[in-house]
Amino acid sequence: MRHILYLLFFALILTSCAKEQHEEASNDIKISAVKLPAKKMESSGDYDRDSPAPDEIQQKIIKQAYLKFETSDLKDTADQIQKAIKENKGSVQNDSEEKGYGTESRNLIVRVPSQNFDAFLQSISKGVSYFDTKQISADNVTAEYIDLDSRLKTKRKLEDRYLQILQKATKISEILEIEKQLSIIREEIESKQGQLKYMESRVSESTFTIEFYKTIAEKEGVKVSYGSKILTAIQSGFFGLSSLFIWLISIWPFIIIFCLLAYFIRRRFKRKKI
Repeated sequence: MRHILYLLFFALILTSCAKEQHEEASNDIKISAVKLPAKKMESSGDYDRDSPAPDEIQQKIIKQAYLKFETSDLKDTADQIQKAIKENKGSVQNDSEEKGYGTESRNLIVRVPSQNFDAFLQSISKGVSYFDTKQISADNVTAEYIDLDSRLKTKRKLEDRYLQILQKATKISEILEIEKQLSIIREEIESKQGQLKYMESRVSESTFTIEFYKTIAEKEGVKVSYGSKILTAIQSGFFGLSSLFIWLISIWPFIIIFCLLAYFIRRRFKRKKI
């Protein structure tokens, strides 16, 4: 009896050991099953690293500046700006001068390469105590440029397709219709090419509008003002007299009719009195 109990106890121990081994094996299976998706994620990450990031797209920025300030010497300031233009490989698009009551000013529109924007701004700011106006803008047109470039590529592909169809066309009516469509597409291509070139030009070169002025002495301004007022008054009187004379000439038929009516009415009244 005692031996039988020992055998049963030994069998129970073996059964429990086998059960534990089976549970460990099943856990291993579960763990390996969970680890498999992790490898998938890693492969997905490798793919994302190979794809181009949004920051790698070349930004298209249009920079512009408007500056207005006072100077004691217009010529020296203009020479300083011209020197800065040459140093930064820029060009003058417009140059105008103006003299008014109490001030004398000069206006320059300059274009410089965009990479020299900050250097040129620093050069022309030397010697300026303060700016009456200083406006700097940077317009990001990257999205517009990409969209325009994409549309241009689409139109070129469409042109190629029409050319392929044109080679296979046999009827005159088909050929004429295809050529008509090709003409429309090519006009659109030229238009978009022009827009892209204009945008690239504005991106590659920044525009500066520079206005600087000098205050004229008060006495000098008064003299100029009185002389201009007298001349204006004489001209105004002359033009007024000329206008009156022309107006009288234009209504001469009515004047004659009025004079005749007045004559007959007066004559009639005289007859009644007699």
